[in-house]
Amino acid sequence: MADHSPFISTGRTRPRAQVRRRRRRTIIALGAALALIAAAIITAVAGFGPAGSAPIGHPSGHTQPLPSPHRAVRVPVPSRSGSAAIRRLIRLGLPIYCAGHRGNAVAFTFDDGPGPYTYRALRKLARAGERATFFVVGRSADNFPGYLPRELKVAAIGDHTYTHPALTALSPSMVTWQLKHTAQKIKADSGEHVELFRPPYGLHNAVVDRIARRLGLLEVLWSVDSADSLGANYAQIIRNVEAGLRPGAIILMHENHGQTMRALSTLLTELHRRHLRSVSVPELLAVDPPSASQVRKGQAGCGGASTVAVPGTGA
Repeated sequence: MADHSPFISTGRTRPRAQVRRRRRRTIIALGAALALIAAAIITAVAGFGPAGSAPIGHPSGHTQPLPSPHRAVRVPVPSRSGSAAIRRLIRLGLPIYCAGHRGNAVAFTFDDGPGPYTYRALRKLARAGERATFFVVGRSADNFPGYLPRELKVAAIGDHTYTHPALTALSPSMVTWQLKHTAQKIKADSGEHVELFRPPYGLHNAVVDRIARRLGLLEVLWSVDSADSLGANYAQIIRNVEAGLRPGAIILMHENHGQTMRALSTLLTELHRRHLRSVSVPELLAVDPPSASQVRKGQAGCGGASTVAVPGTGA
């Protein structure tokens, strides 16, 4: 017969209460550990942003602190800010050669594409976390379809005419056709409304300037010529660009030269070493616009002479 005395009953219930208390403590400890793990996972995900993207604020994708406050978190410039700056400059009716010299931004620009090396330029820019501007030839876009939307991921797109002629040798109607036809091509292929224009070989006159203004295009030349279209090898390209690599500079390069693509890796590294960043031309003009008096000075407003390529060299 079972013994139901109170002493025996109390002795049996005490171990059960202790087990329950131990279980509660274990559950609480596990809950706390899980909460810490969840917080760590959320922090890691937030640091990397969208899947596959690099941590915000560092171009190389590493998580260690940046070497300088100049390489702080990058906030993209709203397109409307760039457009407003461009519209103000268009009203001057003059080409620009550079931006101001007050920040830490420059503009790498690439002419004559798209072409067989364009994918390399896009890949190098994306890996470095930098942006640029591609001045597109309409006929090249026909020959290499599908590139313009890809360029928009890391760059702005500008008009470099349809067949790359010397515009100063054409009638006003043909100049208008060259610019309008390419702008329409860019719009159709990428959905991008074109606001920038670069004349082939840097050749322009009052007629070309007037037509560009009437079409709502800002004429963009350059303050630094890499000379890649003149036959410079990769070491010379690096020296030419580094010599003028200063805030506000607009650098002329061409993505259809293998030597340029070889030099680009070194130039991007040097850019970071100097605590500079490459942005698109609209972004550059938004964050560091040139003054009206600077634009009226032309090349001299950039603090140095700009080499203008001659016809036939592929600029």
